[in-house]
Amino acid sequence: MIPVFFPTGATPAASIECVSDAELVARARQGDTTAFGELVDRHRAAVYRAAHAALGSAEEAEDVAQEALLAAYREMAAYRGEASFKTWLLAIAGRRARGRRRRLASLWRRFVSGDVPDAPAPDRAPRTQERDLIEAERVRHVQRLVRALPARLRDPLLLCAAGEQTYHEIAAVLGIPEGTLKWRVAEARRRLKQRLAALGYGDD
Repeated sequence: MIPVFFPTGATPAASIECVSDAELVARARQGDTTAFGELVDRHRAAVYRAAHAALGSAEEAEDVAQEALLAAYREMAAYRGEASFKTWLLAIAGRRARGRRRRLASLWRRFVSGDVPDAPAPDRAPRTQERDLIEAERVRHVQRLVRALPARLRDPLLLCAAGEQTYHEIAAVLGIPEGTLKWRVAEARRRLKQRLAALGYGDD
């Protein structure tokens, strides 16, 4: 079990049996630490698996999981419900785990070989206003279609699209075989492509 500490002064909720994540999130936003504690109980194992898959160290994973859960508590107002709460929480854990891994790797490289960070990539050429408008409309369609996917397809797709974890890491996070993960991501993309085509968007 990963201990999680919360600010004091919030009023505990009454019963949280059989309450959805969405309802618990709503209560947690009102300062209900019991509701957030239930969210932690539901998802702490997945958060730890995500951190451990990225870092390969139980000690580092526990630290990152603790940081991610506390960050989620502080950033509840930033959660908009576009993905499931679990996916949002795992994204926080993934960012923190990858950030820690990069920092450790950077320190190691500097210590061993004196390497310096790569120079930033040059800026891309400016886009036209018309192209930006077309792309913005397409993004809105994609966001709407992604939200309409069933959770078993939507969550793997969003985690993979974030580009912060490998298939192996995401499969460990979701507790499914890597082959199943790849199939779900491929199926989610197939459905999106099919529905975008119905809206008049090609492969470009």
